[in-house]
Formats: sequence, C-alpha cells, structure tokens
Amino acid sequence: MWDFSFGRSLGLVARTAPYLLLRVAVFVGIGLVYIFSVGLGAVIGLGLGPLFSPEPFSGAFIGAAFGFGAVSLGLYLAREYILYLVKAAHIAVMVELFDGHQVPSGQNQLSFGANFVKTHFAATSVLFGVDQLIKAVLRTVFGTVNFFTAFLPVPGLHGLIRLAEGVVRLSLTYVDEIILAYLIRTRTTNPWDSAKDGLVLYAQNYMHFLKNALWLAVFLWLFTIAIFVLLVGPAIGFAALLPGQFTAWGFVIAALLAWGLKAAVLEPVAIACLMQVYFKTIAGQRPDPEWEARLDGASRKFRELADRAASWATPKGSVA
Repeated sequence: MWDFSFGRSLGLVARTAPYLLLRVAVFVGIGLVYIFSVGLGAVIGLGLGPLFSPEPFSGAFIGAAFGFGAVSLGLYLAREYILYLVKAAHIAVMVELFDGHQVPSGQNQLSFGANFVKTHFAATSVLFGVDQLIKAVLRTVFGTVNFFTAFLPVPGLHGLIRLAEGVVRLSLTYVDEIILAYLIRTRTTNPWDSAKDGLVLYAQNYMHFLKNALWLAVFLWLFTIAIFVLLVGPAIGFAALLPGQFTAWGFVIAALLAWGLKAAVLEPVAIACLMQVYFKTIAGQRPDPEWEARLDGASRKFRELADRAASWATPKGSVA
C-alpha cells in the first residue's frame, strides 16, 4: 500500500489557503481564457470566413483554432514565471509548515514564498534551468526500459517492463517538484548541486518512491476524470452556443477546466503526499557514490547538472 496520509496532506494544503486561492485564480483562469479565446476566435472567424472560403462555418473553426493556439503560445512563453511565482513559492511555504515552522511575523504567505525563492535561486532563469534539467534526467534515465533492465537484471522482464513504461513515466510527474522541495528544505546555496544530490537520493530509493507515486497517479487521475464528467455537460451546452458545428469543442473546454482544477487543487495535495514519503525515506541518508556514478554514466543531462554545480558561484544577497 501507500506510505502517505491524505488527511495530513489535505490539512497541510488547507493551511496554505492564500496560495491555494492564487493557484485557482491562475490555473482555472487559464482555462477560462482558453474558453474566451476560442469563442472570440469563432465569432471573428465567422465574420471574416466568407472573405476566404465559401463554407459558412469553416472560418469559425479556423478562428477558434487560432484562439486556442494563441493562448497556448502565450502560456509556453510565460511558463518560467508561472513556475517562479506560483509553484515554487507555494512549495516553499508548504515545506515551512511541513517542518512545523511558521511564516515570520510581519509577512504573509505570498510575500514570504516569493521572497524565499528570489533569495535562494537569485533569478527565474536559475530556478527554471534547475527544474528543466531535473525533468530531463528523470525522462532520460528513470523513464526508460534500459534503466530498469540494467538495475533489475531478471530474465524475461524486458517485455513486461516495456508494457509498464508509460505507467512509470506517469509516476514521475511530481518528482521534480519534490526535489525542488528538497532544495528549499536544505536552504541550498548551490541549487545545481542540491538538485544533483536530490536526484541521487531518489535513485537509491526509487522502488519505494515508485510504488507510492503510482498509487497517487491513479488517485489523481480518477479524481480528474470525475471532475471532467461533471463539467462536460455544461461545457457542451456552452459550445452549442458558438457559431458553427462546435459541439466537440465542449469536450475540449471540459478537459481544460478539469486540468485547471487538477493543477490548482489536486497537484498541491499530491506534492504534499510525496513530500511525506521522500523526506521520511531519505532521513539520515547521504547520496550514494555508486548511484551517482550510475546516473553520471546514464544521462548527459545529469553530467550537465554536475558541471553547473561545479561552476556555480553563490550570488550576492543569497542566504543559507
């Protein structure tokens, strides 16, 4: 079974209500912006469509698709700041409360989280770079068949592991956030080096983490599907009001809103659950040089992480 307490995680997330509300505003707001852009694009496309096509509703469809694509591009360009201002700062507050600390007097949670991240990571580019390298190492090492067959050399397992590879990749969804929590908890002055240590600690305990992450992935997707089912009826009704044959867009709208609620509410609970498992499991452990050598040999991105750690100079104004 799993080794985390949903009750403790829900309690921890509830204590970060200001960030929870901010996440709802950001992620559900993103879903609503998608809906608005699709609707506006459809209306504009319907008006301009006859100038380019004899089909009455082809312009509406093209306009809706353009609105969807424009928002997606904007989100891609803003992803660094969403991570910096929302996710990492929220995790910083969660770690403080997890360890029994309180936000210092005179600061609210939002200002404390933002200031903490700014102090320890110096710039959005550092935090974003660390996060991207962690994800790259996880994808190229822990999400591959070669990794598991190399370290679980049991005859006949190759085919079975290949079938399970997609599930394993799904279980890695929140590992980068957990390692970020490790960086915050250790009050890192070298985020690249701490990320490297956090990955090694994950690797030397990966089967234990894998079990818990798989359970959590199942629970989260069941909840997300339930949210989608509740939203799909109203979303199809909204899509039916758009000009043209847009009923199918209702499913897209429901999926976007379900994603927004998952990112806003369910993801912090998942992170809190995995924080329990990670911090308890690695307590008293040190990174195993043998595992570090394995990761170094298996991943160019891990070697890049080590190179950046070696060349890092603590910026002025950073604190331990």
